[in-house]
Amino acid sequence: MLGPVPDDDVYTHGHHDAVLRSHRWRTAGNSAAYLLPHLRPGLDLLDVGCGPGTLTVDLAGRVAPGRAVGVDTSPEVVAAAADHAREAGATGVEFVAGDFRDVGLPAAGFDVVHAHQLLHHLRDPVGGLAAMAGLTRPGGLVAARESDYGAMVWYPASDALERWAEVYQAVARRNGAEPNAGRHLLRWAREAGLTDATYSTSTWTFATPEDRAWWGESWAERITATAVATQAVQYGVATEDELVALGAGWRAWAADPAGVFTIVHGEVVARI
Repeated sequence: MLGPVPDDDVYTHGHHDAVLRSHRWRTAGNSAAYLLPHLRPGLDLLDVGCGPGTLTVDLAGRVAPGRAVGVDTSPEVVAAAADHAREAGATGVEFVAGDFRDVGLPAAGFDVVHAHQLLHHLRDPVGGLAAMAGLTRPGGLVAARESDYGAMVWYPASDALERWAEVYQAVARRNGAEPNAGRHLLRWAREAGLTDATYSTSTWTFATPEDRAWWGESWAERITATAVATQAVQYGVATEDELVALGAGWRAWAADPAGVFTIVHGEVVARI
């Protein structure tokens, strides 16, 4: 018996430390390289779904002395982002807790409105992009980067990782979200009225022993102990015992000296 379908947006991953550890790894270089040529000092930037703030602070340094604002729905995560900014000595950065669509951010208040892996958690990603456009000044940019779970590839072949991908995508779709968001970004942008849009792709690849250990352990924990696991059981997608086996599959992949895991991302930059 499948559990009830949520009515509102659900952050499929949740805010367990296993999730936030991976978010703290993100920088402008590894997660927003497609946007960097468009940034310059003096621009005002909004980072939507900022998480623990490492990417926000890095982007803030690219637009200083312009203003940088990060917004996230979790007050606890926003507080951690503010702590990170202080520890990094960042200036001109502030963080706001709330939904970017109704938290009171100024209309047409920013030169760049950016989101990284946010839209694939929204039930209405087109509306999300339209809301981002509404916060962008004429002549400014809306920028988004989204992973594509259906395009992720790995070696060696693994029944456990195949099942992991099925479980995650099933949970995300039960939440009304689109886990293959990367391939849909250009269409979503056009449906949001962003016709002056450029699409690109880039990847994260985990292939060194250190990267495999970090990424494999991250997902071994995430598939057994975070909101993804709770929802998978609640929705009847997988059992707890099966999730434990999937975690073991991640650790087995990480231990293989020939192991490779590649995440494909779609990226869109749209001029308002």
